[in-house]
Amino acid sequence: MPKTKSEIARIINTIKKELGEAKAADASPNPFQVLISTVLSQRTKDESTEKASDQLFRKYKNPVHLSKAPLKSIESLIKPSGFYKTKARRIKEISRILVEKYKGKVPQDFDGLMRLPGVGRKTANIVLVFAYGIPAIPVDTHVHRISNRLGLVKTKTPEQTEFALVKIIPRKHWLDFNGLFVKFGQQTCQPRKPLCWKCPVARECDYPNKNLKMK
Repeated sequence: MPKTKSEIARIINTIKKELGEAKAADASPNPFQVLISTVLSQRTKDESTEKASDQLFRKYKNPVHLSKAPLKSIESLIKPSGFYKTKARRIKEISRILVEKYKGKVPQDFDGLMRLPGVGRKTANIVLVFAYGIPAIPVDTHVHRISNRLGLVKTKTPEQTEFALVKIIPRKHWLDFNGLFVKFGQQTCQPRKPLCWKCPVARECDYPNKNLKMK
C-alpha cells in the first residue's frame, strides 16, 4: 500500500533525527569539480571516486587546464574510478565545451547540463543541488534502493524513481534528500546486508528480507 505524504514526512524526519542533517550546501565554491567528480562516480564506489577526484584536481584544477591536458595523463590520474578511458575522453571534452561555449563556467540549468557529454539526469541534478543550491532530487543507487525498500516508490529504474519522488517528496526536502539517503545507505541501509536491527524506520519499511538480528 502506498505511503501517505504524512508517513513519508515522518520517515524522512526520523532518519534526519537519527543521522543528523546531511543538507547540501547552498552553493559549492567549485561547481566544475562537483560536475567532474559526479561523472567519475558513474558505476564506481564512493571511495574510488574520491581517490580519483583528489588525484585529478591536484594536477588540473579548472576547465582550461583539463581541456589542454594529455589524455594519457588524465587516464592515469582517474584510473581508480574504473572505465577510466571512457571517462577521460568525456571529461576532457566537457572541459573543452565549457571553455569554448560557457567561458569556463558550468551551466546552472538542467537542459544546459544535459547537453554535456556523459551527463545524465543524476549528474545534472547533483550539480544543481550541490553546486548551485537549486532544488532537485538526484537519484543514485542509494536513493533508488532505499526509496524502494522503504516503500516510498515501486519503481524499476533510477529515472522512474526520480519522477515518482518529485511527486511525493515535499519540495522543502529536495535539497537534502540525496545527501540524507546516501548517508543512510552507507551507514545503515547497505546494499547487501542492511543493518535493519539498528534502523530507526524498520517498522515502516517494506523490505521483505529484513536483517533484524545484530551480527
